[in-house]
Order: sequence, then C-alpha cells, then structure tokens
Amino acid sequence: MNTGTHRPTVIKVDAQAIRQNIKQELGRLQPGNELFAVIKANGYGHGLTHVARFASEAGATGFCVAILDEALELREAGFNQPILVLGIVEPKYAQILADQKISVAVGSQQWLEEANKVLCGDSVVRVHFALDTGMGRIGFQEPVELKAAVAYLKMHSDCFLFEGIFTHFATADELDDHYFNTQVARFKAFMAILTKKPRYVHVANSATSLWHKACEGNMIRFGIALYGMNPSGRMIKEPYELQPALALTSALVFVKLLKKGRSVSYGATYTAEEDEWIGTVPIGYADGYPRCLQGFHVLVNGHFCEIVGRVCMDQLMIRLPKHYEIGTEVVLIGKSGDKEISMVDVAEKSGTINYEIACRFSSRIPRNYLNDHES
Repeated sequence: MNTGTHRPTVIKVDAQAIRQNIKQELGRLQPGNELFAVIKANGYGHGLTHVARFASEAGATGFCVAILDEALELREAGFNQPILVLGIVEPKYAQILADQKISVAVGSQQWLEEANKVLCGDSVVRVHFALDTGMGRIGFQEPVELKAAVAYLKMHSDCFLFEGIFTHFATADELDDHYFNTQVARFKAFMAILTKKPRYVHVANSATSLWHKACEGNMIRFGIALYGMNPSGRMIKEPYELQPALALTSALVFVKLLKKGRSVSYGATYTAEEDEWIGTVPIGYADGYPRCLQGFHVLVNGHFCEIVGRVCMDQLMIRLPKHYEIGTEVVLIGKSGDKEISMVDVAEKSGTINYEIACRFSSRIPRNYLNDHES
C-alpha cells in the first residue's frame, strides 16, 4: 500500500515518550534484570526500526518480535542486539536463524529434530523453550516433555544453545489473580526439572511487570506499556504514569452547510435535523480507523465533534459547531486544547482493546517522529 504523503492525515510518534516509559520501568527492575522491547507488528503500529532505536537509546538490551521477517528487518537495519522470535518459525528456516544469530521460541522436541536435519557445519540455533502453563497457544504442556527436549538439546549442543525459557500469562491484566497463580505454580513445576537455568528466564509481559512479582525471572518482555498504553485498559491503575506515544491527526478538506433533511454517507443513516456545518476528513477504514465509529467524536480546536454517517473507506464526515476553514486540524487520537481522545476511548467505542487499534493503522498513514534524537 502506498504511503499517503499528499494528504494531511498523519501519525505522530513521540520518541521521548517511548524512552521515558522504558526508563521508568528499568528503574523498577531488580539489579541484573534486563528489558527486551517487544516491537512486533511494526512496533504496535508505531514503526519497527524507529521504535527499536528509541528503545535501545533508553536502555533496552534486546528485542522481541512475532515472526522471522521482523527479526530479519532489524538485522538488515543494523541492529546487533539479541532478537527473540516469539512465534513458531518453521524448522526449515533454522539455518537462517543460526546465520543471523536470531533466537527462536521452541515448543516441542520435534522442532529440534527437524531443525537439526537442515543445519550445516558449526551452525548453532539459540533456543528459548516455550512453556504452556495455561495460555494454550504454543509450548510444552508437561514437565516430562520439557525434560526430554532438554536432554535432546544437550546431546546436540553443537547445533543448539539453550539460551532461554519462558511462559506467557493469560490474565496478568485482570484483577482476579486465581488463574495467574495457577500458571505460576505450573511454571515452577516446569522449572523444577532443570538442573541448570539458561541465561534468560522470562515470564513478564507488560502487565506482569507492572502488577506482579512472580517466578524470579531475569528479563521482561516490555510491550504495550512501552508505547504508553495501559495493558488493562482502565481496569487497573498503572504504578507510574505511562506517556502515550501516538497521536493521530488529519485536517478538514471540505466544509459545507448541510440543509435540514439532507443525509450523509452510505445507507443515509444520518439526516440533519437542522441546517448544520459538516466537515470531511480524509481518513477511513482502509487506514485502520474502524468503520463502526459512527456516533463517536474527534477534536477540532478543542471541541468534540461527532462523526456523522458511516465511516467510509477513505473519508469520514463530522458535525462542526460552526464554519471552520479548510485545513483546520482534526485530532482523532491525542490532545486538542484541554481535551483528549485516548486509544482506549477509541477501543471501547469499537468494542475491542487498545492493542488492536494501534496495530490496525495501515502503512498508508505516514509516521512522523517527534524528538527523534535524544537530547
């Protein structure tokens, strides 16, 4: 998809907010613990390589991604720090993992056996064993399975390096910690079979690092909070103020006086009850702005303005309190005057979570970086 540089719609990413969020979390870690920045999904929509640089400047010592291609993009951009692919990579790509020094999540002995068939010479794959303690996604389900895989890995230490072990909590962002504690107990049962721990033991995503102390890991995977968003939405108060890094703005490209009785957008679902000013904004669901946001609002000069009619693929319409000139800024996420629209506000109106909204914004929206260079 082309990037829309010839229209006023833009995502503004505050690099200093990202740095500050990381520095605040680093200040809470025990000595010797490390922070890996989770920058999968194009840095949660903020920009993969840019966020990697900001995170490194703030003290992150490694990165977590979801797929091999994201890791390769980081290597191609010159990042030499440890990179962990959290998703399953097909064993046939084991040689690429070894050549590029990219660590990989492994959840079965079968993966090791198949990867071993394609490795050449002195190639070594860095392995992080994934433990399924209750997420039900990937990983060993029973300690006996892990024990067999560790034994296999030791027998083939010329091909594999046991670099890490981890699990992922399903309810760390919820007030009820019953299931969380069940997962902790299962993790400890897994760990009990190890005679020697690997370099990295990691269980903490953003929610776990913010609200739980468990399992005595030595590395955290800092994701959604890195971008200044609360993992629980509004459910649990964060221990320090997170600084949102992303703002989404556009501008009025067409303004008209709509007469009473005239309708707006597909389905004619909105009809003016009186003469009113209507502005058109060049952003739509093709950009990742949800179609369901009819009836929600944006900000114009510090005023909430309702989205009227259905959000179109490339445009949406808003009701203005008065006539505004073409080119007037429209804030869809962020601050205008003393008012603000947060990612959570948009998510709740859309019936989803802030993670999804951030990740939905397409590459058609250019990313502009504020405070790009650390002062």
